[in-house]
Amino acid sequence: MSDTSPARSLSSLGCFLATFFCLCGCQANRASATRAAPAPVAAAPAPPVRIPRVEVPTEVMTGLDVLESGGFVVLKGKRIGLLTHPAGADRRGESAIDVLRRAPGVRLVALFGTEHGIYDNLPASKPYDDQIDPRTGLKICSLYNGHVNGHRPSRAQLQGMDALVIDLQDVGVRPYTFAGAMKQAMEGCFENNVEVIVLDRPNPLGGLKVDGPPIDPQCLSPAALVNEFPVPYVHGMTIGELATFAKETPGVLRVSEAVRRRGRLTVVQMSGWRRSMRWPETGLPWIKTSEYIPDFSAVVGYPMTGLIAYVGHFSSGVGDQYPFRGIYNPLVKSEIVKRELDALHIPGLQFRWVSVTNPHTGKPANGLYVEVTDWDEWRPTELNFQLMRLACRLEPKNPFLFISKGESEVFLRCMGSTAFYRDMTAHGSRVNVEAYLNQWHADAAAFQERTRRFWMYR
Repeated sequence: MSDTSPARSLSSLGCFLATFFCLCGCQANRASATRAAPAPVAAAPAPPVRIPRVEVPTEVMTGLDVLESGGFVVLKGKRIGLLTHPAGADRRGESAIDVLRRAPGVRLVALFGTEHGIYDNLPASKPYDDQIDPRTGLKICSLYNGHVNGHRPSRAQLQGMDALVIDLQDVGVRPYTFAGAMKQAMEGCFENNVEVIVLDRPNPLGGLKVDGPPIDPQCLSPAALVNEFPVPYVHGMTIGELATFAKETPGVLRVSEAVRRRGRLTVVQMSGWRRSMRWPETGLPWIKTSEYIPDFSAVVGYPMTGLIAYVGHFSSGVGDQYPFRGIYNPLVKSEIVKRELDALHIPGLQFRWVSVTNPHTGKPANGLYVEVTDWDEWRPTELNFQLMRLACRLEPKNPFLFISKGESEVFLRCMGSTAFYRDMTAHGSRVNVEAYLNQWHADAAAFQERTRRFWMYR
């Protein structure tokens, strides 16, 4: 999927970046020194420290690559923790854990893990406790332990640390949990006067696609990793931009205004990334972010079918293949599903037959594969809602009538629109889905315009 172009030699680029970072690093260190003691409540906001970028037009460098090439200036002399997962790797594929363990003048004292763990070896939604990493000997502080403090780092976990470095790969979709983990980590760090350093990474869907329902205020509570940001379902921001949005916008972080204002955020920006870039155009290898997001194809599928598993019998895959790109419904013949979807003429999409072997019977199972034929016309979330309406029409009963209270709460925290949910429950297949899609499209465009001031890339 990658298309790598010739790039400036690493040795000359590294020297250039190191010199550049030494200049800005002195300013960053002086600014940090002035904030060593907690600021009074009335103090002016502490703005994010944005590391200036060096443009490398032929190759994308993530925040981790830029940090490494610049000689780790912003981390020098600090005791740090690291919140990461396997996709937190440099462009050579080396883990952020190993990169920071050997960083000169930097002391990595603990690792922090969220859902799936730091090695992506734990099942989704499975809590785990603090433990010692047998590979590095470092303590792994669990931010997915099911305790009362939610997913925030505790005072004890942050004890003795100057900064928490966050290197997580997001997929550009609101309910994917890694951006939420970053936000809750920011809240815990700000409350305990620990600096947060976010290593920015590309939004795999690019920075121009914004789509889907905004999240109602009532769906933002209680706090969960899937409902941390008041943004459209597809938000069009990098994880560093989301961090800046949270830091600079009152009411986004679940902390007091005094804590938000004096919180310290550093974003190490990427180099060479442009908003129009989708993941294959970055030239970076994709490292799976979770079991069902093994490749860029699944990233594209996630906003299209990630919601249908909550309602009705449509699956977001065919058998154990085509995660988030396959469509199958055991109650409805696939020929009927294809005919109905083709008749909708959904912009930018086509549906083709795929067949997989049923592991239980050994017989082929047929389903549909979703092709994105026109990226510009494609509205990433539309298919979810068309399939929900089809489920109401093609399945024996309206599936919205049979969701438990717990299931509906999870669905709403992910999807965001109580009006749509109530309308589907009351009217099923008679709901004017297109009216909702058009309103959400307008809302998303307005959000994008309001948040342009947080863009770090053009």
